[in-house]
Amino acid sequence: MTLAPEAATTDAPERAGLDTELLDRLAGRTAGYDRDNRFCAEDVEDLAAAGYLRAAVPAELGGSGMRLDEVCAAQRRLAYRSAPTAMAVNMHHLNCGVAAELWRSGDRSLEWLLADAAAGGIFAYGNAEAGNDLPLLYSTARAEPVEGGWRISGRKMFGTLSPVWTRMCVHAADDPDPGNPRIVHAYVDRDDPGFEIVETWDTMGMRATQSHDTILDGAFVPDEHVARIVPAGLAGADAFVLALFAWAELTFASVYVGIAQRALDLAVADARAKTSIPLGGRSMAYHPYVQSAIADAAMELEAMIPHVERVAADWSSGVDHGGLWAAKLVAAKHRVVGGAQRVVDAAMEVSGGAGMFRRHELERLYRDVRCGGFHPANASVTREVVGKTLLGVLGEEPRW
Repeated sequence: MTLAPEAATTDAPERAGLDTELLDRLAGRTAGYDRDNRFCAEDVEDLAAAGYLRAAVPAELGGSGMRLDEVCAAQRRLAYRSAPTAMAVNMHHLNCGVAAELWRSGDRSLEWLLADAAAGGIFAYGNAEAGNDLPLLYSTARAEPVEGGWRISGRKMFGTLSPVWTRMCVHAADDPDPGNPRIVHAYVDRDDPGFEIVETWDTMGMRATQSHDTILDGAFVPDEHVARIVPAGLAGADAFVLALFAWAELTFASVYVGIAQRALDLAVADARAKTSIPLGGRSMAYHPYVQSAIADAAMELEAMIPHVERVAADWSSGVDHGGLWAAKLVAAKHRVVGGAQRVVDAAMEVSGGAGMFRRHELERLYRDVRCGGFHPANASVTREVVGKTLLGVLGEEPRW
C-alpha cells in the first residue's frame, strides 16, 4: 500500500458514480483493449450509464456539478485502474468543465453544450496539429466565414474519442488581415458531412483512446456553436482559452498520478511476494536496494500528489495568481509526468524482470506513462512559458 490514499479525500469519485464494482469491471477489460488496439467502447457506455460523463455539468442542468479539483480526484481514481479509459473520457470532461466554468461566471454562451452533455452528447477535442507547437493559440487549419456560420478545413491529430464523439471542439485561423489573424473556436457536429476520420492510431501506449486523425473539409459550424473568435497568440487567451488550459493540464496530470500510484502498489506487492535464496528464503522486501527503490518512488509520488491538488484547489476556489497562472498549470503537468515516469521505472526494476512480460500490468503501465510527454504542454513549451513568465516577456513577439 502506498503512503497516499487511492484518491483525494473528497467524495467526488463516489458522487460521480465511480464505485468499486464499476472500477473492477473497467479494469478487467483494460489489458484486452490494449492487446487488441481497440476503443474502450464498453467502458464509455458503462461510465455514461453511471452518470460519470455528466460529472462536470452543473447540478442545475442535470449533472453532478463537480469543480476542477473534484474531477481531478475522480480521474485519478479511474486512471489507477484504467488509465487509457480515463484519458479518453478526459477530453469530454474538459469540454464540459470549460462550459460549466463560463456558465457559473454568468456567461451562458455554452449552456447548449451542457444541456447536450446532460442528454448524452459526447464531446472531443481537435486541437493538435502537425507543425503547431502552440495549439489553441495558433492553427494550421482555416476558418472561412459563410452565411450563418463558418466552414472549417484542416487536419487534426490526436482526436480522442474518435469512434463515439457527437461533437468535436476545433480551432482554426481566420486571417482576412494577414497581420492580425484570428482564431475561431467552434464545435463540429458528427452529422455534418465535411469531415473524415483517418484511422492512424497504432501507438506505444494509451491505445484504447483510439485518437485518430480528423480531416476537416469545409465542415460547417453554425454561429451559435462558435465558442470564441479571438486574436491569435496569447492576446487571445481569454476566459474560455485559459479555462481550457487549466482543465487540460490538471486532469492530464491527475491521470498520470493515478498511473504512478498503481505502479508503486504493484511493485510493493511484487516485492513482498517474491522470495530470495540469498536472503534465506525471505521476501525481497528485506533487500536493501528494493527498500531504497520503493522509498524513492514513494517520496516522488508524495510530492506529485499535493502539487496537483494544490493547483487544482486554487483554481477551483478562485485564487488570484494573475499572470502566474499559465506557468503554474504547465509546471504542475510537467512535474507530474516526469515523476510518474520515474515511479514506473523504479517499479519495473523492482519487478525483477516480471514486468517485461505482456501478462504483467506493469508492462502496459510502462508504455502508457511514456505518452505523458506528448500531451500539451510539452517540455519545450513548458520551459518557454515558465521562463518567459518569470522574466516578464511572455507573449512578446517574436517568440525567439
